[in-house]
Amino acid sequence: MVKVIDERITEIDKEIQNIMSQECKDEAKMYVLKRERHDLIKMCKNLEPHDKVYIARHKKRPKVTEYIDAIFEDFFEQKGDALGKEDGSIFGGIALYKGLPVTVLGHRKGNDLNENIKCNFGMPGPEGYRKALRLMKQAEKFGRPIITFIDTPGAYPGLEAETNGQGSAIAENLAKMSALKVPVIAIVTGEGSSGGALAIGVANSVLMLENAIYSILSPEGYASILWKDSTRSNEACSMMKLTAQDLKEFHVIDEIIPEPVGGAHINPKAVFKVTDRYIGRELEKYSKMSPDDLSRHRYKKFRNIDQDFLNVL
Repeated sequence: MVKVIDERITEIDKEIQNIMSQECKDEAKMYVLKRERHDLIKMCKNLEPHDKVYIARHKKRPKVTEYIDAIFEDFFEQKGDALGKEDGSIFGGIALYKGLPVTVLGHRKGNDLNENIKCNFGMPGPEGYRKALRLMKQAEKFGRPIITFIDTPGAYPGLEAETNGQGSAIAENLAKMSALKVPVIAIVTGEGSSGGALAIGVANSVLMLENAIYSILSPEGYASILWKDSTRSNEACSMMKLTAQDLKEFHVIDEIIPEPVGGAHINPKAVFKVTDRYIGRELEKYSKMSPDDLSRHRYKKFRNIDQDFLNVL
């Protein structure tokens, strides 16, 4: 349903843009189009899981660079894995959050085809995870909180990545993040799949946008394994329990960040504002904890997920 609505909204936006470019504007037609657009967006309530997957993957959904520009100040990007290679699919550096020095990093997909290719469509190789680990170790050394933004279809599964240590890079991130002595806040903003997402997601607080998804693999991959038929991905979405609402019930995540009706791309500024508020609240909560308490809190949180999940079932 949402896909059809979104395609019609795209058509309306083009029509409105065309009217706006004309010297003599048809105000009546523009009013009708804007009204139709408003009514279509209102229909995007009580979405099915496969609709949420569509929204989570929307090409206009806000990217990590937009969150950083909107929420943080004086961002300074840091590149490289300290072994001689840069991976554009992990974007990170140092910034100020309301005057507090923080380390910010996340998956980067890019905004157009050229950027998508340059960033490998948000699928990091081992160099990307080693870069993320380098930034997190640096943050711990200087006592900076860490905020991560998760939006990836998964770690890159290519032969070169595997040869260069993809599995061990992810495993090392998981081990180190569980023991970090600074606050870590992870926010799933779009699509969070597999170890590629978890490699920067071992946090004291794991937050998800209302229409984001978080799962062990893509619905298409799940359907291919279970039924040998990737076209049954819509059916798989319901079975996988990958929505923010499902994961909050299972205590896999801590909070759900609300989005405008229709998705974050409808009103990014509103999403940035509420995300800012959640980050501030979480940082305030962890500012009262000692470094050792932060590490123990994170470790205990992830050790208890299995039991919490079983209790819900």
